[in-house]
Amino acid sequence: MYPCPCYDDKGNIVADTCPFCRSSPPATDEEALNRMQKRVEVGDAQAIYSFGHYYFLGNYGLPQDIPKALELWHRAGELGFASAYNNIGYAYRNGRGVEVDKKKANHYYELAAMRGDANARHNLGYMEFKEGNLNRALKHFMVAAGVGHKESLKSIRKLHADGHASKQDYTAALRAYQAYLDEIKSDQRDKAAAARDDCKYYE
Repeated sequence: MYPCPCYDDKGNIVADTCPFCRSSPPATDEEALNRMQKRVEVGDAQAIYSFGHYYFLGNYGLPQDIPKALELWHRAGELGFASAYNNIGYAYRNGRGVEVDKKKANHYYELAAMRGDANARHNLGYMEFKEGNLNRALKHFMVAAGVGHKESLKSIRKLHADGHASKQDYTAALRAYQAYLDEIKSDQRDKAAAARDDCKYYE
């Protein structure tokens, strides 16, 4: 939740302040929430999504309030934050604060996937796999693997091992996955990813 340090192109820390407001990291959860609330009030989709996440889990001193989380995620999704729709799909698929509804889960996963969310694309593949629609599952996994989704690549490998995907399918997925990783590789990105290891992504 707290702002991460800013790095230069060599991976050196160049500032310990927020890259947006240039302020020092907040000293308390309350201060951090107050700052984020200001971002929510001006329609910052990332902040709205994050507030939904905190309400969903009951983090940072906020009460667990899943209906409030879903409301915030709807708002963030409407503002273009695709992962918010993925999280709503997760809630409907698993009955978190709502009745289990696979049709609604699929709808929200599709909204997120169409906006480029790789987790949602993987989740669509997983749902098709569970329904026995292996060709459809493979197509979703192929798309997700092509944008660096590791679990989708593993799923394609399993489909191949079980005789439900060809060697060509698996090879193509592996090449696309590696090409994506090569394209985005940077020391700065690796450091930022390591700093986010404690983040929760719903699948």
